This record gives sequence, structure tokens and C-alpha cells, in this order.
Amino acid sequence: MTDPTILLTIDHHIARITLNRPDRLNSFTKAMHAELAAALDAAAGARVIILTGAGRGFCAGQDLNDRAVAPGEPVDLGETVDASWNPLIRHLATLPQPVIARVNGVAAGAGANIALACDLVIAAKSAKFIQSFAALGLIPDSGGSWHLPRLVGQARARGRARTGEPRPAVTAAAWGLIWKCVDDDVLDAEVDALAAKLASLPPLGLAAIKSIIRTNGSRTLDEELDLQRDEMRRLGFTRDYREGVAAFLEKRLATFEGR
Repeated sequence: MTDPTILLTIDHHIARITLNRPDRLNSFTKAMHAELAAALDAAAGARVIILTGAGRGFCAGQDLNDRAVAPGEPVDLGETVDASWNPLIRHLATLPQPVIARVNGVAAGAGANIALACDLVIAAKSAKFIQSFAALGLIPDSGGSWHLPRLVGQARARGRARTGEPRPAVTAAAWGLIWKCVDDDVLDAEVDALAAKLASLPPLGLAAIKSIIRTNGSRTLDEELDLQRDEMRRLGFTRDYREGVAAFLEKRLATFEGR
């Protein structure tokens, strides 16, 4: 029996999704995309999602052996992007929950850009981020050409996309490409602590933060101020806001319900 390519566990409002092809550095097949989409749907009730890879790598992107073409034969890469990679990046971006990428090893090609599509990236010091597209005459897909300049600026994005030089997690953190780089032996503790903290916060507020920050590039300042007013009004009428204020005044821990 074939092992599942995606593993899912849910505990204490936290869903952990593991890419499970360690022998192939968790590179993606078409079937794996379908399994991951199903796992993300199954995690809809969780408050936080952790995405990670099994074994020594996070994800090496597309498994080139999954295509039924001989070496040198033409292949429609646009079909693969349209059918698999674009839906995944859109799914991650529009989930209401915060998604934490736990990068435990190499993240290359589309695998690197999956991590960048998550809301918070915590990487082990041994991890590396590689934009490997230029060597094949391609562009950074899976959201890469959109996320890179927004995270590190035009100069570094152009250099990263063209040279494909591996960037260690320490540099990625210093550049602002990821949230945090930690020693390998504390990666799990850091990720678990962050997930637990996020799971304890008001879900509606976290969802609103994700949405407003991810979409603000399409609005003027006046439009942003109006949206802030509308969101503050909406969130101010929630039970969770009232519970948060009451807990603060009563000097106790708040219990949020997502209502």
C-alpha cells in the first residue's frame, strides 16, 4: 500500500500538515496537490495551520519525474501551473487561519515559494532557500515573482531570481524574507509556541489582519483608512472583543470563541 503523500493531525485547534515524500525531498506530484488541497479543507476548523516537510527537506518543488514526457520533449508548464500551483498559492493566501511554514531543510523552486506564501516562516539554521528557475530558463512561479520584491525589495529580488544562489536561513531572516531563523534543535519548540500563541488569540481578528495586510497593495491610503474604520466597527461588535476587554479588566485569561 502506498504511503499518503500528505499527513494531517489536528490537536488543540492546531492543524499540522506534513509533506510526506522524504525520499524525493517532498517534491510535488499531481496526486500530492490533490491530497494537500483535501488536507487544507479538512483543517478548516483549526485556528492555526502548520505546514512542514518530512525528512531532511521542506520541499523541492515540482517532481520532474511526474510528467509523462521523455527528456527533451515539449511540455505545457502553464497547464501544470494553472491546474496545481496557482490554486495552492491562492488557497494559502485566502485561508482565514494564519499558516506557519516550518522550514526544516532545503526549500527550492516552487517549494521555496510555497513557504513564502505562508503567513509566518520559521526556519532551521540549516535550511536553505533556492530560487532555482533561471537555470532552467524559467521564471519564479507559485507566487515567487510577486512575493520576492515585496519581501526583500527589487534589487535583491532581481538577484535572487536570476542567480539562483542558495540563501541560508540566517540571511533570509536578515533580509526580511522570513519571520525567524532558529537553531535546528529548537525549531519544533519555536513553531509550537508560536502556533499555541496564535491559537489562543481571537480568530476573527487574526483573519482580518491577514486579509487587510495581504490586500492593501490594491488600495489608496484613503481607501485603507475607510476599510480600517469598517473593520474596527465590525470587530468591535464581536463577542471576542468584549471578552478580551473583560478579561483585561478582570485580570484573567480570555477565552475566545471566534464569534
